Parts: sequence; structure tokens; C-alpha cells
Amino acid sequence: MGALWHGFADMGSVESNGEFVIARGEGAHVYDVAGTRYLDATAGLWFTNVGHGRAEIADAVATQIRAIAAYSTFGDFAVDTTVALAERLAVLAPVPNSKIFFTSGGSDSVDSAVKLARRYWHEIGQPDKTIVIGRQKAYHGMHVGGTALAGIPVNHADHGSLMPDAATVAWDTGKALLEAIERIGADRVAAFFVEPVIGAGGVYPPPEGYLAEVRQICREHDILFVADEVVTGFGRIGGSWFASTRWELEPDMMTTAKGLTSGYVPMGAVFVAPRVSEPFFRPDAGVWWRHGYTYAGHGAAAAAAMVNLDIIERENLLHESARLETTLHARLAALADLPAVAEVRSGAGAVAAVQLVETGRALAVAKQLRNHGVSTRAVGTGGLQVSPAFVMTDDEVDELASAFAAVLA
Repeated sequence: MGALWHGFADMGSVESNGEFVIARGEGAHVYDVAGTRYLDATAGLWFTNVGHGRAEIADAVATQIRAIAAYSTFGDFAVDTTVALAERLAVLAPVPNSKIFFTSGGSDSVDSAVKLARRYWHEIGQPDKTIVIGRQKAYHGMHVGGTALAGIPVNHADHGSLMPDAATVAWDTGKALLEAIERIGADRVAAFFVEPVIGAGGVYPPPEGYLAEVRQICREHDILFVADEVVTGFGRIGGSWFASTRWELEPDMMTTAKGLTSGYVPMGAVFVAPRVSEPFFRPDAGVWWRHGYTYAGHGAAAAAAMVNLDIIERENLLHESARLETTLHARLAALADLPAVAEVRSGAGAVAAVQLVETGRALAVAKQLRNHGVSTRAVGTGGLQVSPAFVMTDDEVDELASAFAAVLA
């Protein structure tokens, strides 16, 4: 009997069939404990944007740890590397003069944004604005707020009432958001949370014009617009640092994690636009936001992030992500002709999903793909995830597509 309790797993099945144990990674590949090599179709869990085995990130982390690994960012404390990272991220922010609030990961970032949205409205004299709205299919992490906000019912089930001040609307129409606002009352809605490209819910690119429409609805009804870019941020959207930049969303807040460090060390960040930060930064106002995390702004994580950003810039990986957007869209399209495949969703960043007709077979098919040298996972309802490192070549995409075709045929 193994000791490790896996997330999102039938542990009885894992106990019976064994674990798939990864021992190392290099570029777009990972190796199991037996030394077998696999194309990593998922970049870990959407995060290894610069690829595996980057020694310079490891060296930077080691150097930072030898100096000081971490220190509190509560009160007026900070580590110098963390301060430098915040300044660098502020330059990349979709909204100029944004503030950077560090977290330990994506779920932290989402729940921080939920709390800050409510706290902001209270601070400016509208305390009744507490309800947050999310979309069907959306995934916003697994803390209480993010689980309640998300639109994946099986993740809510059997946990009791998580957060009553949350509502869910259809994922693909601005009309649904407008109707919800009219039903609830704009004077009670704090924020609308949007994944620009729905990730774990199945990889759904936004319908044409959708993001611009819902952004305008939020402006017209004085509702904070929060872009959840835990997946799409730091280049995965293809050609831009953020989807919010690509589609000119100007979010009031933007949640990030994963690609910030390419997963080398856990870290997240909430980008907070001036509108939301201003009440808390007024000189001599004496306003506290009583929220934070022990490891937020961790020095070693900040060192990893700085080098990760260096690599993305030096190797022009935003361009490579845009290349992958095109290549994945072209190479995976033929899979839609197979009887086992319902559709292929792609074309908005270095992400795609191969949707199966028999949705219950996705997990088994993902395991079968290992026999063809590909590591992937089931995503959404009956989909197979594709979200490779930006260093994956077009030839490797061809290998991946051929393996999918062999198994699905």
C-alpha cells in the first residue's frame, strides 16, 4: 500500500494498478523510473512553459537559498529578489501601474481575488456587492472560493455548501451574464471571473467577440472584471504575455501562477489594477487588507521566476508559443475525422483538446497513449489535454499527433 494520496484520483484504482512515476525531464520530454521517454503533452499541469531540465533556474534557486531562501512579506518586510520581480511584472502588466500581490499558487490567487473584490467594494462604501459570478465549464482552483465560483458540478458535489455568494452563468454568451446581473442586481455583484480560454474544464477558446462583450457589460454595470490567467498567462496564449494583452481586456484583477516560474518552484501572483489598489495605497489612510500567505513572495520562487522570464525573452518563446498555436491547430485537425473523436478544440494559444465520442474512455485512452510514448491526461468531460512546453518542435507535434491517431483509430 502506497502512502501518497493523489489529487483527482480513484485511489482504489491507483492502489490496484500502480502509479506512473516520473523521474526526470528534459525539454519537451519526461522519463519514468524505468528510463522510458515520453513526449510531455501537458507540460506537467499546463505549467512547464520553458521545458524541463533548465539548469540555470536550478542554479538561480540554489544561489538564492544560500543567500536567504525566504522571508515574510507581511507588514513592511520583503526579500530583495521579490521586490525586483514585482517591479518586473508591473512592467508586463496589461494595465499600467498595477500592483503585484504574490501567492503560493493559482488557487491562492483566485481566492485572494475573490476576497479583495469584496473588500474593495466595502472600502469604497458599497458593502452589499459581495456576489461573484463564474461560468459553466470554468475551473478556478480548488480552494473553497474557487471551487464554488467554478462551473464544474462534480467538483462541488458532496462538500456541502461552499460559498453561497457565488453564481454561475453559461460560458459562451454575454446575454447570460447580463440576465444574471439583472436578476441579482448590479448593486450586489462584486466581480465576474473569466478564463480567457477555459482550461481544465475542457479547453474551450472564447467565441468570437465574447470577451469584448462581457468586458463591456462589466464596465456598464460597475462590476469588477477578473481575468483568470493561471493557465493562459506568461505566454501560453501565443504571441503575448497574457490573453488580457492579446484581447485588450484591461482587467481590474488578473490571477496568475503556473507559467510564472514554469512550475520549477510554486508561486502565484494577482495583478491588481490602480482602480482596485488605490483605496489601499492612499498615504496615511491606515487601511489594512488582512490577508496573505506564509510563503507569498518566497525568495527562491522569485529567483526562479526571474530566470524563467529571462529564458522566455532570450529564446523568444512567446513567438514559439504562437508557432505551436498554429501547428497544433493544423496537425491535430485530422483527428476529428476519426470515428472515436467528437471534435478537436484548438486555435487560441498553445493549448488543444481532443474530445472523445465515448467520454468515459478518456482516462483509459490517456493511459494507452503512454505505450506510444506520450504522456497526457483526461480533461473536462471526455477530452484529452494538449498543452506542451513552448520548446516542443513541429516534428515532435507530428509525433504526438501520430500517437493520438494510432490509439484513437
